Amino acid sequence: MNGSKTVWRAALFLNFVGPAAYLALGRKKSDWTEADIPDQTGKVAIVTGANSGLGFETARALAQRGAAVIMACRNPAKADTAAKKIQSLNPAGSVSVMALDLGNLDSVRSFAEAFKAKYDRLDLLINNAGIMVPPQGETEQGFETQFGVNHLAHFALSAQLIDLLNATPGARVISVSSTAHRFGQMDFDDLNWKTRPYNAWQAYGQSKLANLLFIYELQRKLDAARKGTLALAAHPGYAATGLQGEGGGMQLANRLFAQTQQMGALPTLYAATAPDVRGGQYFGPSGLAELGGNPQRAMSSERSHNISDAWKLWKISEELTETAFSV
Repeated sequence: MNGSKTVWRAALFLNFVGPAAYLALGRKKSDWTEADIPDQTGKVAIVTGANSGLGFETARALAQRGAAVIMACRNPAKADTAAKKIQSLNPAGSVSVMALDLGNLDSVRSFAEAFKAKYDRLDLLINNAGIMVPPQGETEQGFETQFGVNHLAHFALSAQLIDLLNATPGARVISVSSTAHRFGQMDFDDLNWKTRPYNAWQAYGQSKLANLLFIYELQRKLDAARKGTLALAAHPGYAATGLQGEGGGMQLANRLFAQTQQMGALPTLYAATAPDVRGGQYFGPSGLAELGGNPQRAMSSERSHNISDAWKLWKISEELTETAFSV
């Protein structure tokens, strides 16, 4: 427990020093809001984990601006309830539910095949779903749960949909990372925590670092192949989404420091819809330490830009998921 606290405090310190120093240079803070989302009529979007939290707000906002949103969720009953809630708002677009269990690569393949059989375009793939500091566990294929769900499943999903994305003009892939990536380290000798004592926070940080290494490498490969698809990343800052758990300490912290989940979804929505973004960019809140505020460009750690690590992670991810990117 003490080790977890130490890691988390170190992460908060690193989160503060980097972004706060950047903001101190006098950069104007963003005033971008959901009202600035361009018309999404005719666009098709997948949002993983869309039944609650940031995913729900992302799906709702896109549907209200005219997109056809596929809510890709593990629990169809909860997803149906969430979809009905969005439908009750009479959105300009639509929402529909498709089953996707990111803890099982067979489900990822089934989802991708079912989607491609039904849709001939994909404008937005938003890799939003994630889990945070659960007890040690494994996915169906035996991967450490956070690495398997947060990174490997989304890697495989993106690989299986990349041809459709590349065939859709202006398509984007967005992965939701976290400021926790700053204390993440890639242990390529033990990515799945088979031989070392399990630390849930460190495992979470590793998975969020993997999200960024993946997006940056994907953009490099898209550029090399002269594809127009953009790969982008975002983080919500500190948003009260329920992901942090129900403990008294976390609830108190949420009341004191957290922004709403609607605000937390804005960096993802900006990455997905703003006309001025460029491939390989990362977005987060504009407030102090990037904990809250309207979205703008964010900085990521030096480790996230390690090209050697990105290449190594890519190759390992292809091997572990038995999925090859066609880019």
